[in-house]
Amino acid sequence: MTGHEAPFRGEPGANDVAELIRAIAADPGRRLALAGTLNLRDIGGYPVSAPGQTGQAPGGWRTAWGTLFRADAPHRPDAAAADGLAGFAGLGLRTVLDLRSSLEADYAPSPDFAGHGIATMRIPLAGDDLAALPPDLGRIYDFVIDERGASIASAVRALARPGGVPGLVHCTAGKDRTGIVIALVLSAIGASDVVVAADYALSSLYLDPTRIAVIGRLHAEFDVDDQVTAALMASPPELILRVLDRARRQAGSIAGYLTSHGVADEDLTRLRAALVTQS
Repeated sequence: MTGHEAPFRGEPGANDVAELIRAIAADPGRRLALAGTLNLRDIGGYPVSAPGQTGQAPGGWRTAWGTLFRADAPHRPDAAAADGLAGFAGLGLRTVLDLRSSLEADYAPSPDFAGHGIATMRIPLAGDDLAALPPDLGRIYDFVIDERGASIASAVRALARPGGVPGLVHCTAGKDRTGIVIALVLSAIGASDVVVAADYALSSLYLDPTRIAVIGRLHAEFDVDDQVTAALMASPPELILRVLDRARRQAGSIAGYLTSHGVADEDLTRLRAALVTQS
């Protein structure tokens, strides 16, 4: 499931996000079709800079396949659920990070990953009061970067701990909270902004809000109309670039942002060693 004959070959210097989206989406191992998910993806095969360098560098450094996955909430019930859980166990996961609020987790409980020896950690990345969040994605992302840095750091440290990967990061749609954590991780280990943006934008190819039950329930409870729901389900690349820019303006670099909130330098070194390989 994680072996690839023709990995993504886009390079960090590329400036056409649309081209990169097509390239990474075309990889046969990118999207994983497990029961109970719509937006489960492997973040392997992305080019990263050489250790200690920034920008495009020779040497074939890439994110390793089968070490970090991102997804929507793996909760969809019925007869397929057992197959889906077995499929997750087959990924060799050591850690599952659930970034949802308590309300979302109550609406759509996750499978019993612990029964398969997988550590599950719930870190409500945007907090537990969903009704208090701003109504547009840009302001929500600003809020997460400005006010939830400690939670972001907790997620990164969980992945960076010894034996923390292979890991799965998920929220409800696998797009926003998951997108922020994955973007910061990718950037911290040497991926270019254009690669981060292309990975983030892939969610728009896979998500169908009508098939994510918890979104319908939340949307009814908080009286969210269809236009707002459609906007909240979008994943334009410029939104995640805004996240990277905001974090850098606060701390000078993505690594600086993470360390300012409690991620140690050795955590970042260990995370890169776990997630990056030389091809």
